Order: sequence, then C-alpha cells, then structure tokens
Amino acid sequence: MNDDFRKMIEQRERDLLSPYACLSVNSKGREHPIPQCPIRTDFIRDRDRILHCKSFRRLKHKTQVFLSPVGDHYRTRLTHTLEVSQIARTIARGLRLNEDLTEAIAMGHDLGHTPFGHSGEKVLNDLVTGGFEHNIQSLRVVEKLENSGRGLNLTFEVRDGIVNHTSKGKPATLEGSVVSIADRIAYINHDIDDAERAGILSEDMLPDTCRKIIGASHGERINNLIVSVLNESCDRPYIGMSGEMWREFNKLRDFLFEHLYYNRQAKSEESKAEGVIRALWYYYLDHVDELPEEFLKNIEKDGYERVVADHIACMTDRYAIDDYKRLFVPNDWM
Repeated sequence: MNDDFRKMIEQRERDLLSPYACLSVNSKGREHPIPQCPIRTDFIRDRDRILHCKSFRRLKHKTQVFLSPVGDHYRTRLTHTLEVSQIARTIARGLRLNEDLTEAIAMGHDLGHTPFGHSGEKVLNDLVTGGFEHNIQSLRVVEKLENSGRGLNLTFEVRDGIVNHTSKGKPATLEGSVVSIADRIAYINHDIDDAERAGILSEDMLPDTCRKIIGASHGERINNLIVSVLNESCDRPYIGMSGEMWREFNKLRDFLFEHLYYNRQAKSEESKAEGVIRALWYYYLDHVDELPEEFLKNIEKDGYERVVADHIACMTDRYAIDDYKRLFVPNDWM
C-alpha cells in the first residue's frame, strides 16, 4: 500500500494549521524508530495505540471524585478523560492547532492514575520513596508498563504532553498546554455536576461572581471558559484565559476544594480506601514474588517499592477491593 493517505493528511496540516501548531512531520519521533504507517500520521497512530491499550480500558472502573457511587451517571476516570478530550479538541480546532496530537495527549493523560482517585495517589505518594505523582506514572505506563512491559513507544510530543498536563508542568507544545487547561475546565465543571447530583452542592451555592462571569449552568460555564481561551490565545504562542475569567475560575476551584473535595459527606469512604491501598502496599512489599511477571522484571532497575507501586496503581477500584478481601478477609469454611 502506498502512503498517499498519510501524505494527504500531512499536507492538509501544512495548509490549514497555525504557524504555532505542531505538525506531525516535525515530530521529534519515537525512542524506538518504526516504519511509518501508510494511512495514519504519527500522532493519529499514538492516539490509536492509547485507545486500544489495557490501561485505557481500566479507567472505566477508577474513581473520579465519588468512590463507588450508586448511579450510572457519575463520572469515572474514563468519562473524565473523554470530556477532557472533547474540550481540548474544541480549543485546538478553534486555534488551528493539531487536533490529533491534542487528542492523543488527552486520551493518555490519566493512564497512571491510582484506584480511588487522588486519595489513592496521596497514599502512594506518602509511602513510596521518591514520591508518587499520577502524571509521572502515566508516562511510566506508556513508556514501560503497557504492552506486556514493552511500552507503547509513543512520540516525544505525546509523552511530553502527558507528563506535563498538571498545573506545574510546562508542555513543549501548545497542544500539550491545551490539554492542561482543558483538564481543569473539565474536572471543575463535571465535579460540580456530580456534586449537584449527589445533593452536596446546588447552583445557588456557587460564588455569585463566578455564576455571573463564568456562567450559571454546566453548559454555560464550559462554553464561556472555552471562548475565553480562544479569544485570549488566538494567533499567539500562548494558551490562557482573560485575567478576569482566570481569577473567577480559580475562585470556583477554591470553592470546590472547601465544599466538595474536603467535604465529609463526599469523602466519607476515603479513609477506608486509603486503608486498602496501604494494606496492599505492605503486603506486596513482603510478598514481591506474588507480583505478575511483567512487573517483576523491573525490580533490579527500579527497586521493590516502585514495582509494588506500579502493580497497585494499575488496579481498578474493584480489583483493589477484591484483592484486599482475598488477602485479609476470611472466606467461609467449605
């Protein structure tokens, strides 16, 4: 098969994208070079590799905010990822940036998240020598843990965007910066929506200036935040919001930390979840030989603690709970 299809996409990028966009032909490439696909650009290929990997599928059973919620409409780490991707692609399209690169970064940005969301991350960060951060673990997943320990061999730009998607990161591409801001737009708004569904928050509880400037509904807020990013970032090598919108956005985020993320009702089960992670950690440190082979082969280079953290971080919420029961809860006598 000839490569006319890929070349057509690459030419379209040259013709239509912003001078600040990252063209697929200008990628810094992969750690291990491979023949080019005749149909897909490197960034499309990366998106597909992430979409089809096991770590991506496991996101559907990992907590976003509410642990094991009763109801089908609460967000999980997978639906969060899809919402980030949608918002990021909308921004990238408006700014004429590379949508394929943007989507690949968005799809992979949370692959390293622990079971039980940030509460699980916090426990591992306290236990592991050198700490544990989900963005760094996401990079470790795509570079080393996925594909039976061979990694996904993604391009530099996608890996850079994944590890730098948090607020303290500095992505090398504007597409990476788009995912970083889209991540925050997504979780702030869908966490409000889920908190309203849970009866913890209501629209009239949100700060008045936030409701006036950002919006008084889920749809209004997302639309207005995206429009602010587009207006502020158009034809510039920069991704951001207007000063007023950014101040109100951070005010809304601070409000959620006070009334939701540290809310006793919303977090009533977190201490139990943290106990599960801690118990599994100490058990597998003492029984490293019980880890799957794909993790065991990294012990010599990475050490026992990091390999145990890899195993636990790859678990879904329900797998972690089932493993805890298997190890620590007595079975009925048969």
